[in-house]
Formats: sequence, structure tokens, C-alpha cells
Amino acid sequence: MATFSRRMATSYIFVTLFFSADIGFFGRVASFGINYGQVANNLPSPEEVLELLSNFKVTKTRIYDTNPQILSAFAKSNVEVIVTVENGILSQLNDPQQALQWVSGHIKPYLPDTKITGIQVGNELFTNGDTTLIQYLVPAVVNIHNALVQLGLDSNIHVSTPSSLEVLQESYPPSAGSFKSEISGIMSQFLNFLSTTKAPFWINAYPYFAYKDDPSRIPLDYVLFNRNEGMVDPNTNLHYDNMLYAQVDAVSFAIAKLGFSGIEVRVSETGWPSKGDLDEVGATVQNAQIYNKNLLRRQMANEGTPLSPRMRLEAYFFALFNENMKSGATSERNYGLFEPDESMTYNVGLAAFADSSTSSTSISLTSSATKTKAASKGFQSLFFWMFVFMLTSALCGFV
Repeated sequence: MATFSRRMATSYIFVTLFFSADIGFFGRVASFGINYGQVANNLPSPEEVLELLSNFKVTKTRIYDTNPQILSAFAKSNVEVIVTVENGILSQLNDPQQALQWVSGHIKPYLPDTKITGIQVGNELFTNGDTTLIQYLVPAVVNIHNALVQLGLDSNIHVSTPSSLEVLQESYPPSAGSFKSEISGIMSQFLNFLSTTKAPFWINAYPYFAYKDDPSRIPLDYVLFNRNEGMVDPNTNLHYDNMLYAQVDAVSFAIAKLGFSGIEVRVSETGWPSKGDLDEVGATVQNAQIYNKNLLRRQMANEGTPLSPRMRLEAYFFALFNENMKSGATSERNYGLFEPDESMTYNVGLAAFADSSTSSTSISLTSSATKTKAASKGFQSLFFWMFVFMLTSALCGFV
């Protein structure tokens, strides 16, 4: 996927819209991310973006650097921030003292006013055109984590890195998922670090690219999350009704093949372009709206993948804005859910968040929220009394 590499030298922010609904004793939290790119000359200021995000109940963001303007703008807000170490300085972090200086200069000064919760070390290093970068990954993540420990900052900050799907040698069926042999050695070391520190494995997954490359064989409904027959993995009998979940589970199987378990896989980028060149099949406003709207609906339903149905899949949409200075195909400049003037490129139901003034709200993924707060409270009450009944019955030995 050559398109992935064009994003590596640019600076992005991932924005997690975080919506919370508490149902009696059953706390339920739904969240999703939006990539907020900076590769444009007509975007709102960080302060204006923060206001936009606040209007949509945003509580988490991720930036692909440690931009002081952004970190300062988000200080004393409710927004959590994940920052990124640029690929170009990874070699310096082979030295533990340099890593300590980096954390001391780029992280510590902003705490605790800015809620920094994670550090991503590089971007798509395993598939970067510069093959020398991969050798710096493990020493860098270890040294940065140790620096956090030394400074007493490690309890709330995880360290990881995002990878493209190009790290996989096989991805179909999902149970055949495996990493490329040439990166398996360093990948094993990296996975050992994630397992030890309980950090997630991030993957950039774009069903759009698979469809664009082979539209005659890949059903459009399957990649858009529409109703379809889906596919059954012959080795596990797990049924997949969309490609994104299949891609994520392929990564999980690849991780397991290297002997690791319990590492959460999260989607760091996924999206669909609303415009493309003549050879970019499927890049339309209609398809972009359907893909993102359907994924948003599943995110708010706290869905997991067929392999891990009880673990909600965290997915981050690409992107917040259309970015007019990105190079490459037309699609690269047309992934945004918003235009630079903050108007919606198309509607996926985000107005429901802006219309919501409380944390307990029924969401309708259309142009606005249509269910009332009273209905939400009634639903909460029903679940509360169900819980009380089950608890009482259990204590009395009836169930």
C-alpha cells in the first residue's frame, strides 16, 4: 500500500470523540478517533480546533509530533493527548541519556496541565522506505519508557508505534494472518515490549485500498459495512460481515503466531476518500459517507471483532479535515469529515454529539439526535431494575 508511506513525513492529530452513557450500575463508554491533519494552509488555529472538538464532546487527541502550540492550546482542557516521536530523530534515542533529555524537554514541561497519555515512537517504521529506521524502534521505545519511569511519569503514559497492514505476509483468511519473515525478529522484540508494558498494537487499516485495487472481486457492501453474506474463516468458522474486522483479526492471529497473547489491537487509521482520480475506483461522497457512518454506528455500539467479541475495537477515523497541501493522488486531499471552514463534508451523524448537552443521551446517527432524554432515562431505569432483580435472585439462591 504505497499510499500509507506518503503520510509518514507529515504531521497529524488523531482526535478521539469520547461519548459516555451510564446505564444504572452498568457503565458503558463508547469512543472513536478522528485523525486531525495539519498538511494544509487554510485550517483553523489549534485554539479554534479545540473549540470545534469541544462542541463534539471530544476528550482525546493524538498528534504526530510534540508541537508546542498544540500542546499549549490543549492545556487545562478535558482533552487527553497522545504525542509522537518523529521518524527523523529515532537514531538519537538509542542513547538512554538522549531519551531522558527528550522526555524531559518534550513531555514533562506540559504536565500536568496538558493530559499527555501516550507516546507513539515513529510511524509505520516496519514498512518505511528507509529500511534503517526499523533497527532503532525497540531501543527507542525501551529508552523512552525507562525515561518515563525514571521521572515518575509512566503510570498514565503508554509507549507504542503504529504500523501499516504491509507488515503482514498473509491476511486472508484472518486465521492465516502472519508477519513478513524479514521483520519477524524485530517484531518479536517489539511485541515483547508491548506485552510487558501492557501497551496496544496500533494498525492502519483501509478496506478502501483493497476495494480500489480489485473492485471486480471484492463486494462493495462487504467493505462498506452494509448488509451482505460476508465470509466464514474455514479454519475457525468465525463469520465476518466486513473487511475491517477481518483485517484486525488477521493482525491478532499474526501476533499469536509469534507466541504472544493479550496484546490489544487498535485501529490507528481508517477512512474513505470522498473524491479521487479516474483510476481511484469507489472514491465518492456516497461511499465515504456510508463507510464512516456505518463504522460510527458500530463504534457507538461497542462492537468487538469476531475473534474478540467482548473487547471493544478502538478505531480512529481518517481524517478530521480535507488537507489541500498533501501530495499524491486526489484522494489524499479528500479524506476529511470536515472542510477547513468547519462545515461537514458529508453527514455521518456527528450532529448528535453537538446537540447533546448531557453525558446520558440517546444517539441517532442521522442529522440529529431524535430520541429524548426521557427515553434514555427510562432505558436506564429498566436496566437498573433488571440488575436489582438478578442480584436479589442470586443472593436468595433463586438463580
